[in-house]
Amino acid sequence: MDLMLIFSLTCVAIFFIILLGLVMLLVTSEAYPNLGRFDSEKVFTDPKKDEKEEFPSIHDPPSVDLSVIVPAYNEQDRLPMMMDEALEYLEKRQTESPSFTYEIIIVDDGSSDKTSETGLKYSKKCGTDKVRVLTLEKNRGKGGAIRLGMFVARGKLLLFADADGASKFSDYRKLEVEMKKINKKPDNLAIVCGSRAHLEEDSIAQRSFFRTVLMKGFHFVVWFLCVRGVKDTQCGFKLLTREAAILLFSNLHVERWAFDVDMLYLAQYFSVPIAEVAIVWQEIEGSKMIPVWSWLQMGRDLILIRLRYLIGAWKIRSDVKSL
Repeated sequence: MDLMLIFSLTCVAIFFIILLGLVMLLVTSEAYPNLGRFDSEKVFTDPKKDEKEEFPSIHDPPSVDLSVIVPAYNEQDRLPMMMDEALEYLEKRQTESPSFTYEIIIVDDGSSDKTSETGLKYSKKCGTDKVRVLTLEKNRGKGGAIRLGMFVARGKLLLFADADGASKFSDYRKLEVEMKKINKKPDNLAIVCGSRAHLEEDSIAQRSFFRTVLMKGFHFVVWFLCVRGVKDTQCGFKLLTREAAILLFSNLHVERWAFDVDMLYLAQYFSVPIAEVAIVWQEIEGSKMIPVWSWLQMGRDLILIRLRYLIGAWKIRSDVKSL
């Protein structure tokens, strides 16, 4: 058989395989994210009264200045350190400025340990006006947990912070200052990302060559396919306006590790102002991420994110007020 013919047939076969893959992706993808909740996820427990109370909705008017969303999966051991640090800062802030109000929402993402019980101790100590626990029926992933926490928050500003306490909580002040600088439009849409990019050189020195290559490769794929202009997309310390949280988390399709990229992709799609602020960060033992495997999984997810939006498998809503 002529070599040119073999080459042509191979190209045709590859084309049809790619086409079939795209069709399968289109057919098997849900156009819009599932925003449904179990009935048990619509209420929280007041341990002082031993009663269930209904969560408010993010579509209600805000009633506190700041909501802190803490996604937690099997975090009974690391959560107390983070909560103690956060409460120390927030209580001090409230003492200095009595008009400042806040709440912390711990989202137990289907844990098998006593994460909810640990959180409820803080609800009992501080009261449910300041600390509430949202216990999910099943594990949804970090992005899914944060979404459901956002949807029951009362804050004008909404911060999500990891339960491990890797980020220095008092750096919230830096994010708040930057938020005032960039949030100038009447639509009240803005995001400020805590960033560890300034620590990259030190972390490279401590990593193996292979892990460094994977990290750099992941950053390149993020830049090339999804998000440009943000050096650290994965830091779990981000501040959003209430309006930005409604818009972005109502459209968020990715519920696991790569959710930050999906959120920032959507932010850039909607031209939401984004800023980065360097924060203090430290590695905490007990991470649920397996570095090499997690980066490979996220790399795959990034390609699928771009493809699904590109071929129209995933849709984006502009009007989310009625959802």
